[in-house]
Amino acid sequence: MSESFTLTSIATVVGGHLEPADDYQAGVTSIIRVHEHYPLETLKGIDEFSHLVVHWRFHRAYPDDVQLHARSPRGNARWPETGTFVHRNHRRPNQIATSFPRLLRVDGRDLHVTDLDAVDGTPVLDLAPYFAQMGPRGEVIQPTWPAEMLADYWLDADQRPR
Repeated sequence: MSESFTLTSIATVVGGHLEPADDYQAGVTSIIRVHEHYPLETLKGIDEFSHLVVHWRFHRAYPDDVQLHARSPRGNARWPETGTFVHRNHRRPNQIATSFPRLLRVDGRDLHVTDLDAVDGTPVLDLAPYFAQMGPRGEVIQPTWPAEMLADYWLDADQRPR
């Protein structure tokens, strides 16, 4: 049984990355601007945390981008074909992502962050502080291809080959 529901953004990403990119996500600061109809007290205490959990929507994606089949990540035949729910991109049915940016400072409704891999104008669906105790428990296991694929993901844009 599938259920349909509506989500309303609670904030918008301001600045930072201007275009979606597969790599070179680090070294860019942006603002998560919480919408005015939320009282400021909804952010009370968030400045005591170093990182956030941010759920956001791939707002530049289209419903036609969804791919419900196995395919090689980034179209690279060296990596195995894997199913839709093994990928972390806009081709997912709900086109939702999760990021863990570093919180730099809070200025009213503006949460200044770095390492947020969303682009300017992205609707933020939810956010929370990152609690280490709620992170993965036990050994984290994954195949080798994600590390190879994401080797340049957290490099600064100025480290990009020219």
